[in-house]
Amino acid sequence: MAKRDYYEVLGVARGASEAEIKKAYRRKARELHPDSNSDNPNAEAQFKEANEAYDVLKDADKKAAYDRFGHAAFEGGMGGGPGGGPRGGFHGQGDFASAFSDVFDDLFGDFMGGQRGGGRQRATRGSDLRYNLKVTLEDAYKGVQKTINVPTSVACGACSGTGAEGGAEPVSCPTCSGMGKVRAQQGFFTVERTCPTCNGLGQIIKNPCQTCHGNGRVEKERSLSVNIPAGVETGTRIRLAGEGDAGTRGGPSGDLYIFIEVAQHEIFNRDAQNLFCQVPVSVSSAALGGDIEVPTIEGGRSRVKVPAGSQTGKQMRLRGKGMPALRGAGFGDMFIELVVETPVNLTSRQKELLREFDELSAENNPRSSNFFSKVKDFWDEMKG
Repeated sequence: MAKRDYYEVLGVARGASEAEIKKAYRRKARELHPDSNSDNPNAEAQFKEANEAYDVLKDADKKAAYDRFGHAAFEGGMGGGPGGGPRGGFHGQGDFASAFSDVFDDLFGDFMGGQRGGGRQRATRGSDLRYNLKVTLEDAYKGVQKTINVPTSVACGACSGTGAEGGAEPVSCPTCSGMGKVRAQQGFFTVERTCPTCNGLGQIIKNPCQTCHGNGRVEKERSLSVNIPAGVETGTRIRLAGEGDAGTRGGPSGDLYIFIEVAQHEIFNRDAQNLFCQVPVSVSSAALGGDIEVPTIEGGRSRVKVPAGSQTGKQMRLRGKGMPALRGAGFGDMFIELVVETPVNLTSRQKELLREFDELSAENNPRSSNFFSKVKDFWDEMKG
């Protein structure tokens, strides 16, 4: 029986790309696999035919020879290029396993955690670290330099981070030949597993370092100096490159991320670049007006004029007395909010004067007069 055209077997055109050929083969492999076609006596033969076609068309040299000479390229004395090719019918278990393994790797390689074409690299980057740093509002205003102690992993000095005694280099794993993974044939499938000898590293240490026990790292607390720029807020993140955990087997270190928290202040409340300060004033100062002295975040003082008749909640703005912009120009503003304070623990004389004042000032309280007038109208309406 004459062989079918390989392109026809896979259901692709002659000008199909490598990706199109692989996709067609994957579809055929699923469709014709004997395990899924127990009721089809021809499934195994068709499955082998598809594998034979893919084994030729996936290889650039074999494909070129086939496009020029057809099946004759692999029969008689024509040969199939370097390494030979299928001769006659099904080309044997080894060639089939190689063809199907390519697709198996493509389908399931990510789940196996492997890397095609080689093992894992022995050097692994260290982990990133996080450090929470609390600063005062004054520090956030002017900027400050802080010294922090960070527990971290550093390269072992005894072995220079190699993990081997005396700093010797690891050797290639004899089980996987440095690939970091081993393959086992199970029927039609080639199963790939992490090498049990080197745990996927591809290398082993014959004589582990006594200090780090072959890890290449030791735990140590380091002191670092950190520059906190002016204008930082809670949540500001500062990155110190290479100050995280050391990598394994001489790999690069991770980074250290410092997260800033600005502590609550006893006097000032912050909203972005603006500051707010509540200042208590006496009833007489609020009524008569006058000047008050208020603190500013840099440690200075400012005089603020209180308008006569000020009420609780009255705000005055001090421009440029707020927080600096982070890594930018300019400052926010400071807002003074008045809180009119009611006197307590009055003497008899003070009470007497306040009663007299209250009798004389009925017409000087427009807000209360207006409110109680509305209340009277409300009650009259309800009664009516």
